[in-house]
Amino acid sequence: YQIAIDDGWEVVDSATAAKQADLIQILTQDHIQASVYNAFIEPNLTEGKALIFSHGFNIHYGQIVPPKNVDVFMIAPKGPGALVRECYIADTGVPSLVAIYQDATGNAMKLALAYGKGLKASKAGILETTFAEETETDLFGEQAVLCGGVSELIIAGFDTLVEAGYQPEIAYFEVCHELGLILDLIHNFGIEGMRRRVSDTAEYGDLSRGKRIITEDTRDEMWQMLREVQDGSFAKEWILENMTGRPCFNALLREGDEHPIVEVGQRLRAMMPWLKKA
Repeated sequence: YQIAIDDGWEVVDSATAAKQADLIQILTQDHIQASVYNAFIEPNLTEGKALIFSHGFNIHYGQIVPPKNVDVFMIAPKGPGALVRECYIADTGVPSLVAIYQDATGNAMKLALAYGKGLKASKAGILETTFAEETETDLFGEQAVLCGGVSELIIAGFDTLVEAGYQPEIAYFEVCHELGLILDLIHNFGIEGMRRRVSDTAEYGDLSRGKRIITEDTRDEMWQMLREVQDGSFAKEWILENMTGRPCFNALLREGDEHPIVEVGQRLRAMMPWLKKA
């Protein structure tokens, strides 16, 4: 609140902002968007206004059902908010996705691209998609690879080494800490570029052993996870979880926090002053 005032913005409540604005961007977390929309935005929507999203969850799964007389579109930068701001200041922009869900005025795409240009996303590139494609691929990526897959792979590797008698600290360095270095190489040079920038021994281990970890059973489970995203099963589960006070979420979080890798990692990261602390 104070930062916004210090930056020269006039701060108003959500209902007032929705009433005054022609373009209304909803950036709250998925599980509270519908309540914010129903309480503050919907009563102040009038014909010709535009609803803007950066993730399609609530539209795609019917948690927000906008009236037919407003535009609904998405501009989704492919990076966190801090990076979007950094690249905006640097005049480079972050590549973004654009999608039109509802074109009531006939100008939805023009407005969306103008909004993307305002973020300087057009300097990096804007790729057209749909709300369904963005939502389903985003959820699948988080669950199967980026968060669920990677974290479970790290923990399994850590457990294997520790159970085999190796020091937990050494295990953490090998299966967790150094992952950041590998991901940086993939991020900057692609998988093929990473392979050519590690040792030949590491490259051969990658090429000859990776498929023993990601087996056909793993790929079958990925398909099952994708089907749960596509048919709305995961969305229903997550919505119900929030409606009931997040009992499973909180239990799983506590279980994860109690794993030995957490204490080892905290202790080792404290020895690395170059790491970001927030």
